[in-house]
Amino acid sequence: MSSKTKIVVLHMKELIYTVVFAVLGILLVLLLVFMFLPDKNKKEDSMETMKYVAGVYTSSIMFQNRTIDVEVVVDENHINSISLVNLDETVSTMYPLIQPALENLSEQIYEAQSTDHVTYSDDNQYTSMVLLNAINEALAKAQVTDTEE
Repeated sequence: MSSKTKIVVLHMKELIYTVVFAVLGILLVLLLVFMFLPDKNKKEDSMETMKYVAGVYTSSIMFQNRTIDVEVVVDENHINSISLVNLDETVSTMYPLIQPALENLSEQIYEAQSTDHVTYSDDNQYTSMVLLNAINEALAKAQVTDTEE
């Protein structure tokens, strides 16, 4: 029986390089897998941030047999515009505080993006309350419901 001794020579540099590249390869594969996996929460997060269905929404106010529409324009997250539609001269003459009250309310709503904590002066308290109720009605029509998600 002859015994042959085998000697294996390992170069330490090559061994270290192999281990480092193997670890980097595994990290790269894991990174790519996590980057391109579909995110289940992504759709839910985007729907949670969406407050409104984009569009133009109106609500009507009756002033002495005249109908005035309050028009609210919204996108998914912002109230963009609030205006009065069908406002004729007779109504604006009979109710001169309606335009300044709407401008005051609109500025506050644009800034806060909400009708909560809106203040109004004692001079046009009732006009502001009627306008604020109409704006809230229009925004209620615009809000995202569970069936639209």
